[in-house]
Amino acid sequence: MTDPHGARVVLPGTRWLLRAFSVLTFLAFVSLFLMAARTDRYFAWTIAPAATAAFVGAAYAAGCLLVVLSLRERWWSRVRVPFVTVLVFTVVTLAATLLHLDRFHFAAPGVVARAAAWFWVAVYVVVPPGMLLMLVAQERLPQADPPGRMPLPRGLAAVLGVQGAVFLAVGAVLFVAPGTETALWPWSLTPLTARTVAAWLLAFGVGTVLALRDRDLDRLELAAVAYAVFGALEVVVLLLYSDVVRWNSAATYGYLALAASTVAGGGYALRLTRAAGRTHAKAAT
Repeated sequence: MTDPHGARVVLPGTRWLLRAFSVLTFLAFVSLFLMAARTDRYFAWTIAPAATAAFVGAAYAAGCLLVVLSLRERWWSRVRVPFVTVLVFTVVTLAATLLHLDRFHFAAPGVVARAAAWFWVAVYVVVPPGMLLMLVAQERLPQADPPGRMPLPRGLAAVLGVQGAVFLAVGAVLFVAPGTETALWPWSLTPLTARTVAAWLLAFGVGTVLALRDRDLDRLELAAVAYAVFGALEVVVLLLYSDVVRWNSAATYGYLALAASTVAGGGYALRLTRAAGRTHAKAAT
């Protein structure tokens, strides 16, 4: 399916998956960020300390925003980065789930916790293959993407490159060797939560790499909004749960620096895209 002008559009199947993920991410945000201390009763597995639940919930909030904004778009070129970001997260999360099935509430006394565990597994078994199939279908549509309209400034590209490298490196190490969390994270993580955190870090890292490949501010706009929200909420998590944070550790300083630069980078990218969009609109008239 293509637009009369030749650009690839977002397929209906892709939209259905995005709609489903918007609901799922919102539910996860409520369960983890707003009820971080009650995961033993209302979530798929018990997450402790609550700071970890809140961190993952904040990431789900950013993911939800990313997906909701994507649903407003018609062109695949503007949705590719958000879609692949979500796909990477779901694949890595499925792997983490399968590695730690013993931690889930399949036999918990509470009905809600048991249902949440089975629902979690069902979602992450079904969604990744569906997303992969739709990604292939989208990329096989005829015609190329439209040319970029707003070149990515070199300075911003350099910042995104460093951030992406950190996301990917920390995410990879946490997933492969979750026992290293003491050196890499501001508070204690279990192997399952380390790998769940890693799933989000790897997803945002891959999204950053794709944005650098495109080097187009116009296609970066949606990711920039979610990126800034992600960084801001992670600072909030650190402040809300300061009692479990290892404040004198290098990991905490690195966390704060990355979160602050994520907010600044996302906000700056969004400002540039809005300014460039106004310039293009005036030129068109």
